[in-house]
Amino acid sequence: MRLATFNILHGRSTVDDRVDVDRFADAVRSLDADVLALQEVDRDQPRSHRADLTAVAAEAAGAADHRFVATLVGEPGVWSAPTGEHQPGQAAYGIAIVSRYPVLGWRTVIMPPPRTRIPVRFPGSRLPTLVRDEPRAALVATVQAPAGRATVVCAHLTFVPGRNLTQLVRLTRSLAADTPHGEPVMLLGDLNVDAPQAARASGWHPLATAHTFPVESPARQLDHVLAHGPVRATGPAHAVDTGLSDHRALVVQVALGGEHHASPTRSHAADEDRAPAAPSRDAE
Repeated sequence: MRLATFNILHGRSTVDDRVDVDRFADAVRSLDADVLALQEVDRDQPRSHRADLTAVAAEAAGAADHRFVATLVGEPGVWSAPTGEHQPGQAAYGIAIVSRYPVLGWRTVIMPPPRTRIPVRFPGSRLPTLVRDEPRAALVATVQAPAGRATVVCAHLTFVPGRNLTQLVRLTRSLAADTPHGEPVMLLGDLNVDAPQAARASGWHPLATAHTFPVESPARQLDHVLAHGPVRATGPAHAVDTGLSDHRALVVQVALGGEHHASPTRSHAADEDRAPAAPSRDAE
């Protein structure tokens, strides 16, 4: 099965600073993923033409199932925490999974933000800035793949150093404990931690190794595919510049069953993709 994770920056391109829904659909089609995890997804937002970007991705991928989970509701500047998974009738922002395989069950893991602001030292700043973190969540899907059942998880963890590792440890422990013995689990998403930290903190094996951020000249891997149980990569990962977002999409082919391989080598194809020249924002 072909897996992909993509922080889509609500479908915006850093080249022309526009959201084009058709261009977003083309980007999803180009990834050709059987299961696609999306972060920073808009639904009914003016900045993305009030489109349901999860539904757009599902149609483009030829998906059998898809689901969106709101982590924030309202519009930028007046965000609030959601009170339910779907938040019908409200503009929202969150994460999603799009699957060509039937999904047997869904559940959501909520990661509430701290009640107070947190001091964070940003690159180039001598003093920390007090920031208010947003709610985080993980969307868990039990997928009926051709080779058997598998759990696929989409997450977008906090950018706050240290707290992102705490979220990762708690999430992976919970997932391992709640998954039937012998069933593979794959965690996809923007974890906002570098590759060595992600593997070390979670204890899970990486299926995809490639720099994904910033899009025009990737120097860090913030986006990951981590696995627990019998699943292995069958080739090197690719970090794909779709022409959208400040992240590259991360794509890898995997097989269920058997012993997992060591972390695959970084694909040089990642460096051959088109690279926009626009400056990126900080990781989110």
